[in-house]
Amino acid sequence: MNAKWKIGVVYDSSQKSKGHHGTHFAFTGLPDVEIVLADPNPDGAAARLQAIGAVRHHDDVQTMLDVEAPDVVVVCSRLPGDHSPVIRAAVERGCHVLCEKPMTDSLSEADVIAALAARRGVKVAVAHLARHAHVFRTMKRMIAHGDIGRPLAFYGRGKEDERGGGEDLTVLGTHILDIGIDLFGMPDYVFADVSVDGRPIVAGDRLATTEPIGLCAGDCVWASFRFPQGVQGVFESRKGLCTGPVRMGVTVVGTAGALAMRYDDARHLRICRASDVPEDEAHFETLELPPEDRALPPGAAPLDYAHYGPRPSRYFADNNRFAAWDLLQAIEEDRQPRSSVYDAIHVLEMIHGIYASSLTRRAVAFPLSDRSHPLRACENPTI
Repeated sequence: MNAKWKIGVVYDSSQKSKGHHGTHFAFTGLPDVEIVLADPNPDGAAARLQAIGAVRHHDDVQTMLDVEAPDVVVVCSRLPGDHSPVIRAAVERGCHVLCEKPMTDSLSEADVIAALAARRGVKVAVAHLARHAHVFRTMKRMIAHGDIGRPLAFYGRGKEDERGGGEDLTVLGTHILDIGIDLFGMPDYVFADVSVDGRPIVAGDRLATTEPIGLCAGDCVWASFRFPQGVQGVFESRKGLCTGPVRMGVTVVGTAGALAMRYDDARHLRICRASDVPEDEAHFETLELPPEDRALPPGAAPLDYAHYGPRPSRYFADNNRFAAWDLLQAIEEDRQPRSSVYDAIHVLEMIHGIYASSLTRRAVAFPLSDRSHPLRACENPTI
């Protein structure tokens, strides 16, 4: 097969983690691609090759890069500590990258990746899938059209399960904060309170996370952002609140109503058409989304949703594919991907800003002048 694009998928199938986002299937079924796989796990390798549509298997990333010289490298691990070495090795070779979120837990490392990508002339896309999702693209169009009047406030919350607080902020808050940026732009500043066991975090506080995701603290996160055009934003995550319906999602309140979406299985977009104070009256109705206005290239194979587990989610399957296709288009058009390395840096700044604000008890302006992680930089601070 003489494919136009060679795609190198980096996926350690022996690595157990919460959730199944299916990033390794992002390019599966797209036309004019040849997929190769780097996976150190030999068990079931043939079945994985067939499922992903890969034509060759390598035991390690270095060999795959040396032998295959792929055009695009897909970094599938959920763990941010796994990302940077692979991204840097790929970018140094002139390979474009699609990476699972969060891109890294280090802002200074993210800056290095962005500078290296710019120097090598390659694109780095991050799988913040909401930017590709029909439901959020519809929300953005409706806000711009004035369907809820002038936007006043953005409310986002994480999953608020056993990971609620700092771990939720890193693992799932990254999606919510990115939605805020996509809707309204990068905020001017943040004022935040992160607490553990009812007290504000202090230097030296560390959270024992369920996955190794980098520095975290707190079992409760509350953050207030000032977005452009006077939109106020709130992100909140508290440990252990999710005992029933899904809490993770966003609500945008305007002068003439509100739009909301929860990350449940349906992922419906709902609207409140009342202009009353939302605390007093907020009746939401589910909207029927308009027809999808995007088209994948002719020849794209139908998606096999069964690959996404016993409760297959079209959200991940559809939007991984749109993220992959957007990256290929971005390369051809020499533009930044819809969710670029620079967007990932902005999200990471918001996360670091939350910790910096809580530790210093003051508002913190963006962009951050100190690119070190606040939890590491403030190990011996004067607060």
